[in-house]
Amino acid sequence: MTDVKFKRLALIGIGLIGSSIARAARQHGLADEIVCAARTDETRRVALDLKIVDAAYENPVDAVRGADLVIFCTPVGTYETIAKAIAPALAKGAIVTDVGSVKGAVIKAIGPHMPDHIDFIPGHPVAGTENSGPAAGFAELFIGRWCILTPTKDAGEGAIARLSAFWTAMGSKVDTMDAEHHDLVLAITSHIPHLIAYNIVGTADDLEDVTQSEVIKYSAGGFRDFTRIAASDPTMWRDVFLYNKDAVLEMLGRFTEDLAQLQRAIRWEDGDMLFKTFSRTRAFRRQIIDAGQETAAPDFGRVHPGDDSAGKP
Repeated sequence: MTDVKFKRLALIGIGLIGSSIARAARQHGLADEIVCAARTDETRRVALDLKIVDAAYENPVDAVRGADLVIFCTPVGTYETIAKAIAPALAKGAIVTDVGSVKGAVIKAIGPHMPDHIDFIPGHPVAGTENSGPAAGFAELFIGRWCILTPTKDAGEGAIARLSAFWTAMGSKVDTMDAEHHDLVLAITSHIPHLIAYNIVGTADDLEDVTQSEVIKYSAGGFRDFTRIAASDPTMWRDVFLYNKDAVLEMLGRFTEDLAQLQRAIRWEDGDMLFKTFSRTRAFRRQIIDAGQETAAPDFGRVHPGDDSAGKP
């Protein structure tokens, strides 16, 4: 069996994903010591008060000293600067990974600065919420979700197996693929939906014929769910679109073409085309539910006042 236990886990950044890793690693006994690095005194204080880390540092270099697992959990735009700073302090045999939503740019930002004596294995846990900060994390975030690893050619098989076992122990299903393919897949499954959500909510905010109070008061389920996505961390998502530009633009072109077809169908009252499209997409959602990536419960499984499940996680 692959050894999962690490001596020192260093989390560079302790927001939603970093704090969830800290909680899950603590819960499952995956590290003897868990430390983090964070820019602000307040973030470090909260992480320590929550007891999800044993130590919190301002300088990432201090966090990675002696660590055998280092995970970048900051916005992708910060990666290169951090990589340059921590490289001389990385321990021999350490595994360096990340949680960024793009992978090609991550390899370019971190890879050139990594010493030969470590294993660099970019990663992406496909999980999250619209919330941010160390208090937003929870140990169950990764259960039943995929974590995609995009190992570089220099990464050792033993290190890949060990990192896979780490994510599996936290409840994730692990897959590997090359970085370019990852970025194309995530452009359509994650990045474009976020871009659309930001755009729709932005359009509603700009409307002159409908007041903002009316938009808020009469928000139907569809718009409401777009606002949840559009509430995601603006810094993180700015970097996602800038660093996965090519794949996003390719998928956005495809989306725009398909949207134009629907526009024509509505204009020419082509009910058959609309019905076929909506039937096909309804079946697609069923596949996502069957794959365990969504619930079939009414209203996406939300708990409402008066429900028997109210107050339960």
